[in-house]
Amino acid sequence: MKNVISTAAMMALALAALPANAREPATLTRIDAATVELKRDDTAPVTVWISADPLLDGGDQRFAAVSNDSVFKLPIAATDRRYVILEGKNAKSRTIVAERVLPLQQGSNFRDVGGYVTRGGRTVKWDKAFRSGAMPLLTDADYALLGQLGIDNVVDLRSLEEREVAPDLLDDKLGALFIANDYSLRPLMAKMAQGGGENMYAGMEKMLAPQFRSLFRRLIADEGAVVYHCSAGQDRTGMATAILYDVLGVDRETILKDYHLSTELRRPEFEMPKVDPKDYPNNPILKYYVAADDGKARKAEPLYTPSGASHLAQFFAYLDKQYGGSEAYLRTLGFTDADFAKLRETMLT
Repeated sequence: MKNVISTAAMMALALAALPANAREPATLTRIDAATVELKRDDTAPVTVWISADPLLDGGDQRFAAVSNDSVFKLPIAATDRRYVILEGKNAKSRTIVAERVLPLQQGSNFRDVGGYVTRGGRTVKWDKAFRSGAMPLLTDADYALLGQLGIDNVVDLRSLEEREVAPDLLDDKLGALFIANDYSLRPLMAKMAQGGGENMYAGMEKMLAPQFRSLFRRLIADEGAVVYHCSAGQDRTGMATAILYDVLGVDRETILKDYHLSTELRRPEFEMPKVDPKDYPNNPILKYYVAADDGKARKAEPLYTPSGASHLAQFFAYLDKQYGGSEAYLRTLGFTDADFAKLRETMLT
């Protein structure tokens, strides 16, 4: 008899090997609509400021002066995008923290890519890029919060079939540039179903080359914040985010942990509007979101293969073997040394 390991056990074993803090010097976690919890790694004395932007200036609110505490409860409303600035002895010891997960009422997997520390000691900037699942059911309050982020670009990684059922509205609401490349979901779904779930992403980087090229061009252009997303915000978006972090110098253990956050952060019920599948008889995305047996929306599933391997870990191994790494892959899309230098200048402190 074969040994069977549960999906939950696979996930627990894989995540146990990853660093607890994923190279974040501090984190903000929302407790309720009015409060966030700040946790930091050390107890060196800091002054804690609450700011409306990542800059420390005279308009900021001082919450605590020269404190050695490692945990704070801060009064920050879910309706306001705020930053916490930890000021040490000098400007070089200053740390900026924001909520990674945006507290949207009806969003799914919407988060800031900022805050991680690279192997070279630099930090990915907050509010430069956001990743998400589909956003067809955002509320007015959600749009009001997202309107505070300086979003000027929406890169939709989805197919024609997905956009037909759940078109983006964020670009119209915010006056942002909308970018999408037309393709059918069917070949992509067929590719992901091959091999029994092993090496699921191998080859997808070729199918999605136009989408990834568009995304990195907008990041390099540095013309306002960029939101990029697919339907679940985990596979295509996860691949794009992993390549971005890898090129910026974030260690792969941290990238893997960030990738697997999608399982707990997805809200599939908000990724697809309530439509009658009969109105879209040939649309493959609805067959994914609506289970034929009970009509209920699917639940997020851990991103591991039947053998217990991380899909992303397998993809990194594939990229390394086929191209020599993430940067080498992006070079096949036409990006140059100057582009990578501009990307790092734009995205890193």
